[in-house]
This record gives sequence, structure tokens and C-alpha cells, in this order.
Amino acid sequence: MHHPQTHIIFALCSLLFALIPLPSCRHDEVILPTDTDPVDTLQTIPSDTTSTDTSTDSITGFFLLNEGNMGSNKASLDYMDLTSGNYYRNIYPTANPTQPQALGDVGNDLQIYGNKLYAVINCSNLIEVMDLCTTTATPEWKEQFPNIPQPKHLGQINIPNCRYLAFADGYTYCTSYAGPVQIGNSQIGYVAKMDTATLQVVDTCHVGFQPDCLEVLGGKLYVANSGGYQPEQYDNRVSVIDLATFERIDDIIVADNLHRIKADQYGNLWISARGDYFTTGPNLFYITAESLASDNPKAVAMNVPTSGMTLVGDSLYVYGSDFNFITYTTDTYYAIINVRTKQVLTNSFISDGTTITIPYGIAVHPQTKDIYLCDAGDYVTPGTLYCFDQQGHRKWSTTTGDIPNAIVFY
Repeated sequence: MHHPQTHIIFALCSLLFALIPLPSCRHDEVILPTDTDPVDTLQTIPSDTTSTDTSTDSITGFFLLNEGNMGSNKASLDYMDLTSGNYYRNIYPTANPTQPQALGDVGNDLQIYGNKLYAVINCSNLIEVMDLCTTTATPEWKEQFPNIPQPKHLGQINIPNCRYLAFADGYTYCTSYAGPVQIGNSQIGYVAKMDTATLQVVDTCHVGFQPDCLEVLGGKLYVANSGGYQPEQYDNRVSVIDLATFERIDDIIVADNLHRIKADQYGNLWISARGDYFTTGPNLFYITAESLASDNPKAVAMNVPTSGMTLVGDSLYVYGSDFNFITYTTDTYYAIINVRTKQVLTNSFISDGTTITIPYGIAVHPQTKDIYLCDAGDYVTPGTLYCFDQQGHRKWSTTTGDIPNAIVFY
């Protein structure tokens, strides 16, 4: 639901005078049955994927959230066990046999904070909260999956049209489009503040139209507003919230149709904009720490098409999926940027010619520097997860659930 094609659909539908704000609008609507099959163990992943790092803070695996085609109630959770090289699909039903056997409609974001796993389920208007504490795993689970944390249902937080998460000082922050999934929805969006202990909403702060990603930096919360439901007048502001008072204190103009936002270790913000899909393509911007501290912060364009990004150390890994309605073509980009020097290190971190159909999510292992790329494929059938080494050579790939989009390391 969060990918560039969602906003492409909004632009196309506005031309056709149709209200079809769905990723699946790219094809005839196909409603697939909810997948309740047992967890699959895929043995096709080579043994060299296993982790040899045995330090106390080593990463042993990662969770992957599959979005699922909108309207199919098919969001699902996978797990990659890096200690064995096994990939497990759709583990939530097995981990929670007394809960509904699907996470809901459209998985949008996935984060770990403390011992809890948070999955944002956009069109189901909720955040699913799961316990990852190993002492709470059931004996049956430990016997069947000895190396995999059991994501046990703790509760749900109801947030309408919820989007992305950030965390600070025992609180969860989630962006909300506020109104329904509908082109022309002119409701101002907001950020909900939740207590991670009680899972209760304790405050809200209105920002711009259709807010997406958000980032905590220096006692402030920076929120990228998209205006994605208003394709003829996208929002172009990053809203600034004072975390102490939880009030919006500023808006920084960056570019139309904002999406991602990341803070680096130097206090700079990196922000992506989707553009309008006609004359303006996706782009990457940064605002320096010095500029953020000034009375008039300014964003600088990198001229790097960016749809998704992840930051490891000084390296910002980005992929761009640049669709244009004039030419009706899509160009893809895979770049690495040094956030200290603001220089592009490479314009293609895939070096072996591997082709990704629809790049949809990215993560980089902070220890091995392996690059993981999600491929949404045709949006209605199972996607693919690719793993590349630091040199950009494909190590392995495996089938995921429908529309894989978010990875969080464990």
C-alpha cells in the first residue's frame, strides 16, 4: 500500500475520473483465498547464508512482512533463520493458533522495539503487537522451531489508515491518513502517540495531508507528508513535532509527494519524494544538521531517483522505481550514497545483471553487509526475496508471501 505504484494509481485514476486507490488497480481485481497452510521450510537456500557471528548482539535472523493484495486480507509474516539457512513462510498462524489466521488487510510497516514486534496493517486500521521474549515461547513452538522467536499476539492498537512507525523513550509514534482510502480525501493526517507498556493512544498531533514515514532526531519528530490522495496538489512539507510538548512547531518545504525519511549519525535528514509521475520523477533530498538548526531549513536535491532506502553506517542504500505516464515506462536505479561526503558511491549496487521486476523493499545486514531486496512481482502472486553480497553478486533468492515489503532484523 505504501509503494510508488499506489500514488501512480491515484494520478491515473484522477485522469480517468475513477475512484480506485488500490495497488491492485494495475490488474483486474483478483481476490485470493487466505493462506492458512502450515509454515514452509525452504531448503533451497545455500549453506553459506548462515551466520558465523556468535557475539551477544549478533543478528540471528529477520522478520519479513508481506503486504498482501488489497482486499484479500492476506498480510503475512515470514522469518529467515540465518543460523540454519532456512526460510519460513506465514508463521503467524502457527505462532498464534487461537487468533484469526491472518494478520489483516495490507501490511505496511514492521518494527521491533524492546521485546515487541509491531506490524502496521494499513487497511485493517490497526497495529498488531507481538511478544518476542524467548521465555514466553511455548514448548511446542520451541520443539518445532528451536531457533525462531515466537511472535505471540499481545494486543492491537486501532489507528485509522495507519502507515509507519517510530519509537522514542517508551512511546510508539504512528502516522495516520485519518480518513478512508479514497482519492480526494482532504482530511488532515496526524501522528498518534502510544504508550508501549499499555498499548494505549495517549495523544495525537495533526500534521499535513497523508503523512507517511517519520523520524526521531534531537528531541523532535520529523514527518514526511505526501498528499497522496490529492494528486493534483500533493503535499510538499516535512512537519516538525516537539516531542516534549507533542505539538507541531514547524513545516519545512521539500518537494511534492514525500515518502521516506532517515536521520544519519551526523544529524542530517535524508528524504525521498515520489514526484508527480509526469514531469517530475522521484528524487532524494537532504537537510544538513546546520540547516535544521537555522531559522529557515533548506533541502538540497541529490538528483538520485529514490523510492526506498536503508541506512547502515555512512552508507545510504537506495532503490528507485521511476514510472512515467508520458512514456509509460519504468526505470529502476540502485545506488549507494556516502552520507558524510554527500557523494554517490555507485549507481548500481547490483553488479551481476540480476533483474528485479518491481523493487519494493530493502534492508542491509549491519554486520555482513548483505543486501536484501524485495520483489513485488505482479502484486497478486507470491513475491521474491533476493540476497546480494557486498559486491552486488546474487547469493540466493526465495519465494515470499504476496508483495514482500518490510524487513526487520532480530
